[in-house]
Amino acid sequence: MGSGLPADVPFQGLTPDAILDLAVQAGIEPDGRLFPLNSYENRVYRVGCVEGGAVVLKIYRPGRWSDAQIAEEHDFATELAAREVPVAAPLQHGGRTLHHHRGFRCAAFTLHPGGAPELDGAGARELLGRTLGRMHAVGALRPFRHRPRMLGGRLGADARRTVLESGMLPAHVEARYAHVSAELVVQIRAAFAAVESVAIRLHGDCHLGNILWHEQGPIFVDLDDCQQGPRVQDLWMFLSGDADAQRAQWAELSTGYLQFSELDYGELRLIEALRGARMLNHAAWLVERWADPAFPRAFPWVGEVRYWERHADDLAEQAELVGVPPLLQA
Repeated sequence: MGSGLPADVPFQGLTPDAILDLAVQAGIEPDGRLFPLNSYENRVYRVGCVEGGAVVLKIYRPGRWSDAQIAEEHDFATELAAREVPVAAPLQHGGRTLHHHRGFRCAAFTLHPGGAPELDGAGARELLGRTLGRMHAVGALRPFRHRPRMLGGRLGADARRTVLESGMLPAHVEARYAHVSAELVVQIRAAFAAVESVAIRLHGDCHLGNILWHEQGPIFVDLDDCQQGPRVQDLWMFLSGDADAQRAQWAELSTGYLQFSELDYGELRLIEALRGARMLNHAAWLVERWADPAFPRAFPWVGEVRYWERHADDLAEQAELVGVPPLLQA
């Protein structure tokens, strides 16, 4: 569903009064307190309630997802929460979780306590793995009908085209970017062609910024990018460092994961391909959203020559890693 708002200023008209009106549509009686939370793709606020406490109000970027796709996000989160998987699920009001007002769409969520994860603590990665295993056990029960499907043939290719057509590449970097990004896309496609993985419902954007940690462990938030894809998509972003470090991290994570879900170890070949696709997609996301005033303020370096020079170098290095992922190195 489109919002009728110009694509280059998607949140024009989202005044404090409009946000409070959206909160009312979602069944909240706001007390006037609004606190913006860290989000660029959407707009997210902590909203104080007259009865005490606060909720999280998520206002969706106009035009990005259809109502049916957002409904599947909400249904998946609700299904996970019903099975006691710790996720932030949308609140219902009037039998609905998605609400419309003034051309915007929003949903309200319980405000969960928690801080940033510290995965180097004893047992933390194993606990994270167990929780992800439980999430994937539910995700494997049925497919999405409307959400995107992660396909190796497309991963990175559309993003590469977006950057090349953006006009933001410095002239002296354009040829190098075109060459190294094309090579990386070839490597990504080859990695996916070599692996027969089963696509299940995933969180899709599973990184530390989308996890709150409290005494009982992780709470997963923001299923905005949930999709069908290989299980390793929700696991690889918790691996970093050299090959030895990644093997040790993987041993902890997979020990927990396999207690609740199965895993095709062939998917390990996809880790660096997925990392490469994320590098391509992130740059494309930045240039695609550059007309949104929030982006130049938050990412000013994207307008600098050295960002693109370094990005091209990073893509070249990543293309080499896709061929022999660190976890599979001798």
